[in-house]
Amino acid sequence: MEIVPLAYDHPDAVKLNDQVQSEYAERYGEGDLTPMDPAQFAPPRGLYLIAYDAGGAPVATGGWRAMESNGEGYADGDAELKRMYVAPQARGLGLARRILAALEDSAREAGRIRMVLETGNKQPEAIALYTSSGYVPAVPKFGLYRTYDSSRCFSKPLGG
Repeated sequence: MEIVPLAYDHPDAVKLNDQVQSEYAERYGEGDLTPMDPAQFAPPRGLYLIAYDAGGAPVATGGWRAMESNGEGYADGDAELKRMYVAPQARGLGLARRILAALEDSAREAGRIRMVLETGNKQPEAIALYTSSGYVPAVPKFGLYRTYDSSRCFSKPLGG
């Protein structure tokens, strides 16, 4: 497996984003409606990674974007994790954990203070990954879905 930085709107990123949106729709009845601009994931204020299998197929993705204090509950210095996804055929290989670690390192190097993420209660696999990686429930909640009962927000300091 190879993990490479690419643009959020690269065709392989779009393909994986379509897959994760389909999965969200299956679990929640609709995709993630959070507005995102591909420029938000451009270094040094973000990063987008794609993992490729040995045959060159894109199988996993994840990114972060810089966020600052605003009316949606973010704090200055936040790095928001977005679009963490592993295609079904590549699950169980540790790709999500590898991508998560690389994203945390990148955000830390960019001077971000805290990694934050929002997921939903119908994604127990994601919640297990984040809690086993040192993430704790974030208070207050943040983002587009902060008022939804199904929303689960987590954070992790990036000190070090």
